[in-house]
Amino acid sequence: MSKIIESGNGSLLTNVHNANPVSRRNFLGYAGGAAMLAVAFTACNKDDDDDNNNTDGIDLGSGDVGILNYAYALEQLEAAFYTKVLEAPYASIPAAEAALLKDIRDHEIAHREFFKAPLGSGAIVALTPNWGSLDFTKRDQVLATAKAFEDLGVAAYNGAGKLISTTSNGKAYLTLAGKIVSVEARHAAYIRDLISNGTFADNTAIDMNGLDKAIAPPEVLMTANTFLTTKVSGKNLPTS
Repeated sequence: MSKIIESGNGSLLTNVHNANPVSRRNFLGYAGGAAMLAVAFTACNKDDDDDNNNTDGIDLGSGDVGILNYAYALEQLEAAFYTKVLEAPYASIPAAEAALLKDIRDHEIAHREFFKAPLGSGAIVALTPNWGSLDFTKRDQVLATAKAFEDLGVAAYNGAGKLISTTSNGKAYLTLAGKIVSVEARHAAYIRDLISNGTFADNTAIDMNGLDKAIAPPEVLMTANTFLTTKVSGKNLPTS
């Protein structure tokens, strides 16, 4: 199954035939999703000219490739985290809790492979996580980190929405973006309630207008890099 991602600089021919079987099945529910994400992840704040621009590390690239690599890097990190969590779940984890964390892991792996396939040889290398002193045997530490990742994912998508075009294609992209960010929001809500019941939509996630928070790529990468051995750089990502 091939598809073309249209951009201002031409077309990026992509092919997902080589995706693994589990991931490819998940791709089918995102028909055209890579095209939407190539637009949606351009939400870089034009005013961020300082050290927050992440100029050191693996260059994510520019244009469509850079945007897809940005998303791919984030999904690599999330997939690696939940895989680590479930390799040796924390003590006395309830069966229902373990099952739902497994669902989240599988979603993140599918997302990771979804981005990797269209990037092909343009994909950044597999990133090595750095969990620092995080103790995966401690439920409170695991859930706090999961909350940080999920809230970050929701905010990253929301930070991009305003840059999706108002053309017919843009409207289709926005629909697909809503489907993906809603999955991340479901994850975030579940993790938040595991930590403290009823906090799924408190004022640390929702603003006074009842809207989710939004974060631009420079700030997103600052957080992501704290969990990576080799950092990633968004210095060449599109800014508009």
